[in-house]
Amino acid sequence: MIYFGTKLKQLREERGLTQKELAKGMELSPSMISMYEGGGSYPSVEILIRLSHYFRVSTDYLLGVSDSNGYDFSGLTDEQAVLVNELIRQFEQANARK
Repeated sequence: MIYFGTKLKQLREERGLTQKELAKGMELSPSMISMYEGGGSYPSVEILIRLSHYFRVSTDYLLGVSDSNGYDFSGLTDEQAVLVNELIRQFEQANARK
């Protein structure tokens, strides 16, 4: 089972974000993101929901209850799924920097 902090860090790094960038996008302090990722603190339900919206994943995925990240690529080839994931990552990076 992957713990919340590990999952949060994984999602952040997959999108090429620093803790500071994620904190800014979430209107939280960078130290709070660091605490979440390190397992020193856990978010409130409200922040957990905001994080799930920010990353476009379910709260179950963030909590490690589900392995599904919310995207269904079953009708695509592996190459197409990789390309779609890359496009999503680029859009999310661009939006996070606004």
